[in-house]
Amino acid sequence: MLHLQSESAKRWLAQVDQSLDEILIDHAHCERKAASTAMNLMNAYTDNRPLCVEMTRIVEEELEHFHMVLDVLDARGIPFRRLASGPYGRKLNQLVRPSEPLRAVDRLLVASLIEARSCERFRLLADHVRQRDSELADFYAGLFESEARHHTTYVQIAEHFQPRDDVRQRLDELSAQEAEIIAGGCDLPRMHS
Repeated sequence: MLHLQSESAKRWLAQVDQSLDEILIDHAHCERKAASTAMNLMNAYTDNRPLCVEMTRIVEEELEHFHMVLDVLDARGIPFRRLASGPYGRKLNQLVRPSEPLRAVDRLLVASLIEARSCERFRLLADHVRQRDSELADFYAGLFESEARHHTTYVQIAEHFQPRDDVRQRLDELSAQEAEIIAGGCDLPRMHS
């Protein structure tokens, strides 16, 4: 369903154990960036009405999630602050082809893979902390469905720009590269490290 070609390593759960506060802060930034990505896509492809309608929905949901994560931070006494970004998103975005309509397809598919990896990480986090923090586990389990829907929406919108078979082939290619990027990891404790 999520088109991921790898599972997260246990290394990430060790980062969760060591630096949960920082991962929660990063999650808030991820939601803000996801809203910005959807808005940027809407701005880039304003003449594509179905894309604009779906991106509007995603912007609204991602901003709602941003505020929900801020509420979690506040409830835990964790101050929201700037963090250095990990390399995951930058490396994925470097894979985007430069010319249209291939650029549109790649931008949408990169966004879909980031959403897919977020889904996987939310489920892992929820399961990992369930015994000691059921409230946080329930919070992350509750986000899974909307993130999975965003993943699917991005893939479907990409099919407005290229035939379905071409989009699926490119998704497989990008997914393989995403698996390599996530396997490389990052020393910074981040949602996508």
